[in-house]
Amino acid sequence: MSSLMPERPEGCATPWKIGVAASLYNQVWVEGLVGHFQNELSAISPRASVTVHWVPGSFELPLAADLMAASGQFECVAAFGVLLDGSTAHATLVAQAITQQLLQSSITHRIPVLHEVLLVKDATQAEARCLGTEINRGIEAARAGVRILRTVNAIRTGSTGALQTK
Repeated sequence: MSSLMPERPEGCATPWKIGVAASLYNQVWVEGLVGHFQNELSAISPRASVTVHWVPGSFELPLAADLMAASGQFECVAAFGVLLDGSTAHATLVAQAITQQLLQSSITHRIPVLHEVLLVKDATQAEARCLGTEINRGIEAARAGVRILRTVNAIRTGSTGALQTK
């Protein structure tokens, strides 16, 4: 996993509506991701609104994300969960299934679906990525969300000004 945090994009006043599906499993870490996501999004786009729906575990995230994407209520959906890689293949299988389904929802419903379901080796990795600020994946998700929303909008409107490399 990269430890390079992308720079904060330029602020904006767009009132985006963003849906979040969050896992109750490993809740302390997931709450860290969601909290950092909301705080960073507020700093970049203060008029954006976030609706959070909690699900039992990471395996249920794709259903909630797909329902939100299909609802037409949101311009973007984000899925947050934490899976601890154990001695069996279970976490890897769940992570692969989630990845495929979140991508499918994005393509099917033609809106960004952010994948922040982390497969971590141990509690130390989870804390660094969910609760810390140096490589926090919630902060990264907010930055990526704003960038992809701007890009999608530019593509849909035929504008090239918002398509930036940075």
